[in-house]
Order: sequence, then structure tokens, then C-alpha cells
Amino acid sequence: MTASYSMSQALHAALDGALAEDERVFLLGEDIADPGGGVTGVTRGLSTKHGHDRVLDTPISEAAIAGAAIGAAFEGLLPVAEIMIMDFIGIAFDQIVNHGAKARFMSGGRTPCPVTFRTSVFGGSGNGATHSQSLEALFMHVPGLKVAIPSTPADAELLLRASIFDPDPCLFIDETALYGVKGPRANLAGGALPLGLADVKRSGDDVTIITYGRGVRDALAAAEVLSADGVEAEVVDLRTLVPLDMDTVLGSVRRTRRAVIAHYATEFAGPGAELAARIGHDLFGRLLAPVARVGSRFVPIPASVGLESQINPSATRIEEAVRKTVGGSRG
Repeated sequence: MTASYSMSQALHAALDGALAEDERVFLLGEDIADPGGGVTGVTRGLSTKHGHDRVLDTPISEAAIAGAAIGAAFEGLLPVAEIMIMDFIGIAFDQIVNHGAKARFMSGGRTPCPVTFRTSVFGGSGNGATHSQSLEALFMHVPGLKVAIPSTPADAELLLRASIFDPDPCLFIDETALYGVKGPRANLAGGALPLGLADVKRSGDDVTIITYGRGVRDALAAAEVLSADGVEAEVVDLRTLVPLDMDTVLGSVRRTRRAVIAHYATEFAGPGAELAARIGHDLFGRLLAPVARVGSRFVPIPASVGLESQINPSATRIEEAVRKTVGGSRG
């Protein structure tokens, strides 16, 4: 395994490997075939290698992309439908929510829908209010749909492969701000990574920071600063939001007795609200401090990178939340 493997390379490798492994897998989306290879280059070379009948350029219609993918999944194929930027996924909302997610339930289990909707969050680069949103909380409300968001190259490759071969519809969200992040490549010989399994990225005894995606890097950076002052934070990377691995979360918080939740979705009605409610309910009377949340502020995302950084979470904001949570509650 090499530490020079980037997130974008991991995503490419997952798609390449799935196409090679199973002839039922195919990709469809806007400008994903060569020579373009997708707006971020993740699919570059795949249509040349696997054929344009396996890597399909589509019209500019997210509803058509999602509808075609769901129909193909009904027929036993394993489509990966790319919604170029997550902000555009609203156009396909009806197809994903009312057709893909409900097919197994409405058919009494006779019609599985093994489709993967892969989309990217472009936040952090000054792309403005309609090209930067983290909308994962919207899809956490949808029974029948699984939601995955990786923070490392290894997790990205394993989670994307797990999504592609899962019998139910999956929303796989990657973040372009992490595309240059490098780390070891996934050990595919170790078997599949099941959806719904969180990972402890850093151990600690004083407080649990629960996060995912971009938030993991911020949490780890905050934890290093806190460690210098004798505060040891455990960082739990959820990796999937549905299914939500509450066993790992509660096990960590039960031990540290303090929790801070961080994410780039808005703090108001964000994923952290569900986590805080569950932690507060299950560990009531054991917590030494209220569960803290650090999310994006409830405003449209500015086009200015400087202004955007002021509404998003950061290592500094997480560190401040931890200090407030830990301060005065030791022992």
C-alpha cells in the first residue's frame, strides 16, 4: 500500500475495478466519457478501456439520468448514475426518493433496486450558493436509501465498491475539497467494507468528536492542538449516515462522557441533530456536559472563499467547542 494515493485516484480505481469485475456494472452521466472524463476527471479513461456502451454520456438532465439508472436496476443491472454536482440532485429528487428508494418495499421485496447515485460536493472553492451545498441531511430522511460519505482514499474506494454491489439504492457523496488528500490505498484482499460501520480515526479518553467527510480532517487537526494541552479527543468517522452506526458512537461517548458533533451540512436540522438526540436519550444521566454541535451556519453559501470559510466548520471552531464542553466538567 502506498501513501501517495489520492482520493480522486481511489474513486477512479473503485469504478474501474467494478466495471472489470462485473459486466452488469455501467456508468452514466453528463460528460463522463472520454475525452472529457467527467468534470473532475474521475472517469477519465474508463470509456476508452471498457467501451462507450459501459460508460455512457447522457443529455443534461438529472431526472433522465436517475430514471434511466433506476429502470436499468429494475432489470438486474448495476448502474452508477453520476449527478455532477450535489446541488443539481434536486432535479432528480422524485426519481430517487419516490421510485428508487421505495421499489423494494412497494413490490413486497420482488423488485430490488441496486443503483448507486454518485455525486460531488463542490463546497470550499468559492462556487457560490447553488454549487456548494452539503445536502446529505435531506436524504437521511428517506427510508430505503443508504448514504455514504468517505474521508480518506481507502474508505472512498471501499465504500464506493460497497455501494455499487449493494442490493439497495445508495447515495455516495464525495467532496472535491478532498480530491487531493493522499493516503494508503484500500486493501481489497481484506474483503468488502460493509455499509453502516463507523471508524475510530483517533483514540482518546476525554471527549468524542463525531464527524464524517471533510469534518474528519478538521477534527483530527483540532485533536492535535487539544492534545498539547492535555485534552485527548477521540475522533469517530461515521463513514455512512444511513445506516448509522450508533453502537460505535454510543460506545465511545459512554466512555468519554462528552460529545461534539461536526459536519459541513447546516447545523440547523442537520445530521448532528439526530446524533445529539440519540446520544442524549441513550446516555441521559451519564453525560458530563451537553452534546455540542458544530455545523455550517444557516445562510446561503457565499461565492467569496473568505466569506464561505466563516460559515463553515473548521478545526478552530471544533477546538473551541471541545474546550467549552470539557471545561469545568472534568472528573
